[in-house]
Amino acid sequence: MAPRWAPPAGLVVLVALLALLLAAAAVVRGDKPVRGGASSSVAGVETEASSAVFPLYGDVYPHGLYYVAMNIGNPPKPYFLDVDTGSDLTWLQCDAPCRSCNKVPHPLYRPTKNKLVPCVDQLCASLHNGLNRKHKCDSPYEQCDYVIKYADQGSSTGVLVNDSFALRLANGSVVRPSLAFGCGYDQQVSSGEMSPTDGVLGLGTGSVSLLSQFKQHGVTKNVVGHCLSLRGGGFLFFGDDLVPYQRVTWTPMVRSPLRNYYSPGSASLYFGDQSLRVKLTEVVFDSGSSFTYFAAQPYQALVTALKGDLSRTLKEVSDPSLPLCWKGKKPFKSVLDVKKEFKSLVLNFGNGNKAFMEIPPQNYLIVTKYGNACLGILNGSEVGLKDLSILGDITMQDQMVIYDNEKGQIGWIRAPCDRIPKFGSSALL
Repeated sequence: MAPRWAPPAGLVVLVALLALLLAAAAVVRGDKPVRGGASSSVAGVETEASSAVFPLYGDVYPHGLYYVAMNIGNPPKPYFLDVDTGSDLTWLQCDAPCRSCNKVPHPLYRPTKNKLVPCVDQLCASLHNGLNRKHKCDSPYEQCDYVIKYADQGSSTGVLVNDSFALRLANGSVVRPSLAFGCGYDQQVSSGEMSPTDGVLGLGTGSVSLLSQFKQHGVTKNVVGHCLSLRGGGFLFFGDDLVPYQRVTWTPMVRSPLRNYYSPGSASLYFGDQSLRVKLTEVVFDSGSSFTYFAAQPYQALVTALKGDLSRTLKEVSDPSLPLCWKGKKPFKSVLDVKKEFKSLVLNFGNGNKAFMEIPPQNYLIVTKYGNACLGILNGSEVGLKDLSILGDITMQDQMVIYDNEKGQIGWIRAPCDRIPKFGSSALL
């Protein structure tokens, strides 16, 4: 959804600790794969489609994002990327030279002229189409320029380049496919603070998405998933070797020719076992959003239900962190202290077979540094989302969420996200 360098008011973006920087250098881990796939060639080396898993860092609060370390270039250098299933383009802040860049954890990526992707390249056309921009090339030697805008009014202007990404796969091999990504030399964001990341990892459904390019190069299947831990951290994986297909709740994706995001369509909303008699008309799974956003009508129905069911021990209070907060008799230390005071929400996705997603209180509340419990579901109409509802990181915590583009389905299952699994392990839960 957004670069998220400026989290909601009251959230402070913390600079990653030195130990985190060192730990992030360990890119991937894995043992033997359960299944293989079609063979292909990466950088002249014959490979078989496999899987890769990366550790994640960050949290919903106070950092406001989850990010991954990826090694890019030759020689490979580490960069922190905000994991975003709500957009296609992966990009780094870039010294091309840089016109407007934030302070970032690592030295700016420096491209060379031979790394430029020409305007006539099919990926350039796909990128422009995904951004609803007219694709026109005045010369076969013209570079591929872009401007990408996000829902938080942030933007990045840059040029498409290609360079190698180093991955250690589950089958033990190391591959370095040359992939296209954005070299962002002009960033417009609402905060001048240091960014905790060097750029964005775009994992949408478009051709320019890193996931689609992995598939095109035969590195992994067109499947990606994440497991965001409530305690912070988690893991990201490409390929389907980790997916416990028989135990996952699946719902079909609703495809749109105009939008490359992951949507199962509409959903009915329940508060406990009570139907709120409202529908979320279009739901999007978006790891690029820290919080969840409901369209105006379901948001108001939820707030009314919450206030009507409120314990007498809780009082509404003003908190700069989020719009709707409560305090108890004494400050809360964690969301686990307050979850017994609230009911679970349930989303019923009616696209095809019924698919229920339970949202317990810890998946829609945060406890702030002031000791208050705040609602992490916001009114999407106030940020221009209209009828769109977004399931952000807070709602997807402690669940393995899988985006299976091979079979056109989205799935989820409760999982211990603070433990990175080994390939071939069936004990995910």
